[in-house]
Amino acid sequence: MTEASLVIVTEKIKQKLTQGASLNARVKFDFGDDGCIFIDATQNPPVVSHDDVEADTVLRCSLDTFVAIVTGKQDPNVAFMMGKLKVQGSMGIAMKLNSLLED
Repeated sequence: MTEASLVIVTEKIKQKLTQGASLNARVKFDFGDDGCIFIDATQNPPVVSHDDVEADTVLRCSLDTFVAIVTGKQDPNVAFMMGKLKVQGSMGIAMKLNSLLED
């Protein structure tokens, strides 16, 4: 995966946030060496950046896995159960993200 993939996924998240319910939380998707996406949904509209800062909930996975999730090729629940997706922090927020990310 490339930096272009991170940009594409970031745009897809921004689109989904405009359609989705309010999270009212700070969330980080951590892709290791491939970077991260930070969402501050305590603000309206939510702020999406690539800043590596503290978040209420952190989801860790490979960028490949995340691309598969946001494009509908990978079920986030299955990814979690298989250990491809790890959650640190609030599972409630993670569940809200689950419904937001599914295509």
